[in-house]
Amino acid sequence: MDKQDVAAYILGRYAGLVAVEAWGEQSFFYNPDKALPRGVYFATVKDKDGDNDQASRLGRDGVFRFNFGISNASYKKVLGQRPARPVAGGVVSTGHDFSQFNTLLPHPVYAWMSWVCVVNPDGAMMQQLTPLLDESYALVVEKYTKRIKK
Repeated sequence: MDKQDVAAYILGRYAGLVAVEAWGEQSFFYNPDKALPRGVYFATVKDKDGDNDQASRLGRDGVFRFNFGISNASYKKVLGQRPARPVAGGVVSTGHDFSQFNTLLPHPVYAWMSWVCVVNPDGAMMQQLTPLLDESYALVVEKYTKRIKK
C-alpha cells in the first residue's frame, strides 16, 4: 500500500471524514456537518520529517507513517503503559524503533495521548488495524457530538 491507498481505505470506510493537507501531512478530521472549523482529528498520513518528529526517518524514498488515536484501555492492551509526555521537541521513551515498517508502534511524539502509528502498513496490517480504527472512529464521533452540543 502507498499513502493514497491508506487514505482511500479510511475515506471509503468511515463516513463524515474530511481530508486536509497541512504541515507536511494529510490529516483526516471527522466533521460531517462542517459545524466545527476543522473537526475532530481522526488520523494522519505523514510523509515528511518535521523539526520535532524525525524518529520514523520519513525522508527515505516512499516512506510514510499512518497515525491515529485509540482509547487508553486499548493502548495499554496492545502496547502496554503509555509513556510520559516527552520534553518539547523530544520523542517518547519506549525503546521502540520508530522507523520499523509494518508494525503497530506508539506514536513517537503523541503516544502519551494514546496515539499509535504504522510506518508503511501493508493491506494485511490495515485489516488488522480495523478494530482499533473502528474504536478510534467511535471516539471521534463522540467528541464531535459533545463539541457541537456546547
